[in-house]
Amino acid sequence: MKELDMSNIPRRAALLGLAGFAVLGAGCMTKPLRPANADGTYCYRIGKSYRPKLTCTPGAIPSAQAEAQAREFGGVSDRMTVYLVRKRWGDTGFVIPVSTPGVQTVDTVPETFARLRLAPGAHVLTATWPEGTTSLEVSGKAGDVLVVEVIGQIWAWGSKYRLEPGTIDDARERTRNLRLVADVG
Repeated sequence: MKELDMSNIPRRAALLGLAGFAVLGAGCMTKPLRPANADGTYCYRIGKSYRPKLTCTPGAIPSAQAEAQAREFGGVSDRMTVYLVRKRWGDTGFVIPVSTPGVQTVDTVPETFARLRLAPGAHVLTATWPEGTTSLEVSGKAGDVLVVEVIGQIWAWGSKYRLEPGTIDDARERTRNLRLVADVG
């Protein structure tokens, strides 16, 4: 009769327990997408109390079909496509309008993204919040896909935002659990 080697059992049990915890914990750590409100708007929620602070889009958000198409990060042959990505840990409070001359203003809330289809060439994107404005010039030709990060920090003594160029690979990762709030052009 073969003897059972008991020296590896505690180690195996610990490894199996750790692996099980990691699998279960990963599912709990993924924040689910909040559904759109009945009126079509979307709200970012801060806190889990009975009176959470909500930051809501002023208008309806695009359809789930438009959101799925936007997640492909594809361009179009006759326009330049710019993705605005807003996801930072210190950015929790304001509706930030991002505008460029001649194009509909895009209102972003925390943990969202937007897609702008612009004419080829140079454009100045401007973000405005209660304490200031910031701008970034983007340029591209037809078919180009660009990413702009809306980076904000809110502290007790004030808030600060900036626009920075991003990468498509980072945007794909960052927008995985974000809501599309605007699809312009």
